[in-house]
Parts: sequence; structure tokens; C-alpha cells
Amino acid sequence: MTTPRTLDELYAAFDGLHMEGGWHRRFPALWRTPAENFLPHAWHYAEVRPILDVARDLVSTEHAERRNLTMRNPVEGNRYATVRTLVAAYQMIRPGEVARSHRHTPNALRLILDGRGTYTTVDGKRVEMRPGDVLLTPNWCWHSHENVGEEDCYWLDFLDVPTVHLLEPMFFEQHPDGIEADPRDVETAPIAFRWTDTVAALDASTDDAGGMCAAQTEFGDPAMATVRLFMQRLAKGSTRRMRTTANSVFAVVEGSGRTEVGDTVLPWSRGDVLAVPAWRAFRHVADDDAVLLRVTDRPIYEKLGWLREEIL
Repeated sequence: MTTPRTLDELYAAFDGLHMEGGWHRRFPALWRTPAENFLPHAWHYAEVRPILDVARDLVSTEHAERRNLTMRNPVEGNRYATVRTLVAAYQMIRPGEVARSHRHTPNALRLILDGRGTYTTVDGKRVEMRPGDVLLTPNWCWHSHENVGEEDCYWLDFLDVPTVHLLEPMFFEQHPDGIEADPRDVETAPIAFRWTDTVAALDASTDDAGGMCAAQTEFGDPAMATVRLFMQRLAKGSTRRMRTTANSVFAVVEGSGRTEVGDTVLPWSRGDVLAVPAWRAFRHVADDDAVLLRVTDRPIYEKLGWLREEIL
């Protein structure tokens, strides 16, 4: 190789080796505060449910296995995630249908919106899914769903698939028999958080999450290695403004109102989903008493020493 004699020749020499000089980067590698990449956004259950109802007749579980609609953040270039590390989806299952068993590296959970008579089986334990319940599917657990009732069942899924995409340890496997044989029916299980218990816990709670809500209760400590779950009750009016390095996805269990994320205003009502990306100042404003489920990747930041939170 000819020895470079000018800066342009020097740059061309190491650029050809797939390198760059730290003194003239095309894009910065460090910045003073977190960049604003993913966008605040809301998805509305009233708009999505009619689409699922059409899909009910056009897409069978035999065809798709899971009849769901993934919430893709509208930031340019994004192909999948709801926020950087989490994805949310609406899902429905018809009476008589079975969503076959599989397992995967990502952790998953679901919040039940409407319908009775549906069960989830996780590693051999069969649990009924009731409106308001939160149910967990920890990573690499076999899980399937079946509707033995007379109503369509609708719920919200939340998974850490984008985290697995970033770190790349993705594994997925279909159950060799389609479903687990001879599951055991259980009323209570560590994976199931019942709505009636949640209401009682909120009634007894004095934890206001530093002003993010009027009261909250946490499921697990944390619920899963990458996800913390908080059911939060809002009183009529505004919460305090705050920001955190952790990403959050909120689901509206009860009530209506709006969430202000910077200059973006996101109106919401029951069944809606809100993306609140990291380090964005936000506050909730409830029209009356409301309940939100907060799904957050906070454990990742806690473990790595990256968690910062500010009340503004």
C-alpha cells in the first residue's frame, strides 16, 4: 500500500479497512443527553377492535396461529418495536379456537380486555383469563391459548422482543404435539395477577410513584427479568411531570384522559395503548378516576446502573 501523504489519502486508507478516525466521525458516538428517537404515540382500542373483528372471519388460528396486530412506533425506519425495547399488540381469539403451543426467548405478558371463557396454558398449568387480569409468560415457557366459552376474547400482549433483537439471542420452537398434553387447571398461580386482587391492593396502597399516580401496586419484584409491571390508579386531574431513562408502554384499564409527552398530547380511553419513550417529560391528566398498566424496561437500566429519574 502506498503511504498516505495527505489527510484525504489517510482517510481513504483506513476507510477501506472499515475503520474511521475518532477525530472526524461521520456520526457522533457520544452525546450529552439521550437522543429523542422513538416517538410518543397512542393506539385506540375503539379503532382496532373492528379491524380484529374483520380478521376474525378472514384469518384463522390455523392460518396465523396468533391473530394479533402489532403496534409499530411511527418513527422513520422502525419496522417492529413499540418503543426501543418493547412491543405491544392487540390479540383476539374466537370461541372454539386454539392458539397452539410454542416457546421463545422473549418474555411476554398479557392484559385481558374483554371476553370470558378463555384459558392460557403455561408449562402445563391452565389458567382462566378474565378481564382486568395480567398473566405472564416468562421466557422459554411453553404457552398456548384456547377459547372454550361463547364470547370472542380480546387482550393486549407485551413482549421484550426488541430487546432480544438488539442482543440477538433469539430462539423459537413450536411444540412437537401442537399443545401440551393433560394440563392441570389452577385458580391461582405465580403467573396470574387477578383484577379483584389488584383493586384491593390499589385500595390499600400509599405508593404514588413520586407523583406519577395517586396509588400503584407492583406485580412481582420485578415481574420478569427485563420488565417491571405497575398497575397505577390516577385521581381526577394532573399527575406531576417526570422523565426517566426507562421506556414505558401504558395500557388504559379504566377511565379516560390524556397524556402529555413533551409537546405531544395523546388522548386515551379504556383499552388504549400509549408509547412513552425514554427521557421524555410526561404527565397524565385524568378526566376522572382511571387505572393504567405501566409496562417498563426499568430492570435493564437498574441492573446496568443507567436508571435516572427526575420529577420536573
